[in-house]
Amino acid sequence: MIYKMGRRAEKSWRRLRGSRHLAKVIKGVRFNDGIEERRAAA
Repeated sequence: MIYKMGRRAEKSWRRLRGSRHLAKVIKGVRFNDGIEERRAAA
């Protein structure tokens, strides 16, 4: 029964997107609504 419940729940799980940006997040780059914020040079 647990196996069947797990298989059923697995159908509603979503894959995490944006893993390619993980290194940037660790470095401290800021994102706004999924878009990388770039600072303009003064």
